[in-house]
Amino acid sequence: MNICVFLSAARLDERYTVPAREFAALLGKAGHTLVWGGSDTGLMKVVADGVQEAGGRLVGVSVDFLAHKARPNADEMVVTEDLAQRKALLLAKSDAIVVMVGGTGTLDEATEILELKKHGKHRKPVVLLNTEGFYDGLKDQFRRMEEEGFLPLPLADLVFFADDGAAALAYLEEEIASPAPR
Repeated sequence: MNICVFLSAARLDERYTVPAREFAALLGKAGHTLVWGGSDTGLMKVVADGVQEAGGRLVGVSVDFLAHKARPNADEMVVTEDLAQRKALLLAKSDAIVVMVGGTGTLDEATEILELKKHGKHRKPVVLLNTEGFYDGLKDQFRRMEEEGFLPLPLADLVFFADDGAAALAYLEEEIASPAPR
């Protein structure tokens, strides 16, 4: 399975890097391909290293103004002209999406992917990997949106919140194995 992972390129504390490395190892050992922003820095590097070391493939999609930070030994690397093209290509190259910890760029990617799913533009499973409760506030906000009628479909049909990498991967593998068209 090609799993797109949206996450930070920042250098982060081990409370985020250790779970990210563990998740990456699970992906690689299971033979999955990481589709990611292509950066060879920070948490993006940690995940790419973990997937590659465990035997998985790396498909990077960078953007021209960040191409100098692209991982040199990815199995495939594409450089787009802008962020909109990058997000579209990341989605097109993936079977499923995992949103890990990140800043405004990661939040932008997550909300765009969820908006597209809400409107039926894709049916790929989306997981918010809630490491250290990072997305608790967002989870509460989504619940409020659902309760107050802002979501045209149940929150559970839009996104799955996983507390750890094993739960995220188990959910994705179950969703991809189901016969529903994506």
